[in-house]
Amino acid sequence: MQEDPLLGPVHGATRHNFAGMKIDVGQVGNARIKRLIYTPGGRWSTHVKPHVGTEWCEHAHVGFLARGHFVGEYADGSTFDYEAPAIIAVEPGHDSWVEGDDPVVLIQFDFERGTVEQLGLRTRVPE
Repeated sequence: MQEDPLLGPVHGATRHNFAGMKIDVGQVGNARIKRLIYTPGGRWSTHVKPHVGTEWCEHAHVGFLARGHFVGEYADGSTFDYEAPAIIAVEPGHDSWVEGDDPVVLIQFDFERGTVEQLGLRTRVPE
């Protein structure tokens, strides 16, 4: 049986495993292209928050949702709900989780700490 290329190795990327996620990162100029694989049952507040020590995820996630159902809530109580295939933009100040039994595969574009400014996103959703 052939491995699913969406989940397989990414040529030219560095793989990290963190809090139940698989993260492949490649540098392109001033940007990074990342493939994030979130496993079913994965939730930021449960699995990542203990490692980073912030109340909410303070990263922006912008990219192409290639597989799965990715949902979440901002600090102000508003929500987001993306089902693949979809273009997504999630601003800082959120919790997020995988809905359903399929992994979430997100192809994300970022500029490390400069993502919000470079892409013109809100710095944080008000509480």
